[in-house]
Amino acid sequence: MKHFALFWLLLTTIPAFSQDTAVYLQKNNLAYRTGQQTDYMKERCVLDVYYPVKAANAPVIVWFHGGGITGGNKSIPAELKRQNVIVIAANYRLSPKVSCPAYIEDAAAAVAWAFRNAASFGGDSNRIYVSGHSAGAYLSCMVGLDKKWLAPYHIDANRIAGLFSFSAQAITHFTIRKEKGIADTQPVIDEYAPLYHVRADAPPLYLYTGNREMEMLGRYEENAYLARMMQLTGHKKTWLFEMDGYGHGDMPKPSFYLMLKEINKK
Repeated sequence: MKHFALFWLLLTTIPAFSQDTAVYLQKNNLAYRTGQQTDYMKERCVLDVYYPVKAANAPVIVWFHGGGITGGNKSIPAELKRQNVIVIAANYRLSPKVSCPAYIEDAAAAVAWAFRNAASFGGDSNRIYVSGHSAGAYLSCMVGLDKKWLAPYHIDANRIAGLFSFSAQAITHFTIRKEKGIADTQPVIDEYAPLYHVRADAPPLYLYTGNREMEMLGRYEENAYLARMMQLTGHKKTWLFEMDGYGHGDMPKPSFYLMLKEINKK
């Protein structure tokens, strides 16, 4: 495990990846769940695909938005546009209209959709990365670390090429605790905590947080503990990054740069 403190002045002078000149298209509101669905599922269980028209074996990023599992909507992050990657931005059902584990099930269904459909957009199903910010990062970690969520789709979570977590909760998410009447300052680690599912054979795990004094609810410390426990289980590809000068809301900006840098290495 490596731990990097990234200084604000340095990051604000790092140039973005040069945008390519290819033609990009976007298809919106594609349903990723099948079978009998409620009206709310039909509304929320949809995703957008942003892709270069002539993509060939391009990497695919499945992106989940934040919002505390109680709000937010899918969008293609500006930092990921025109970067020769396919981006799949997925919505999921929200609390309190649904309760745990409905939104984790939705996230798994969206990732499964990516595995089934990546090739039709010129994507490489061997290079599917799962990412998100805050609540979206929590969902990414749950789907990637606990194999049971992708199992119904006959997909081994280890097929995920990498998990890029932007300020996830490593303990049980505070919205799940709220659903159970537990305060958000009361730490809980149960089956709905990424920490509960640490394992040596998990996909590569990149943990990004804002500065520990600017983050919310001990988010950095949760991720530091997750990184330590992954290391102790024998996982060799966990990295922890703390973005000095950035808080919870703006820490994705430098994190996108680091994620693209890692994906481009592959």
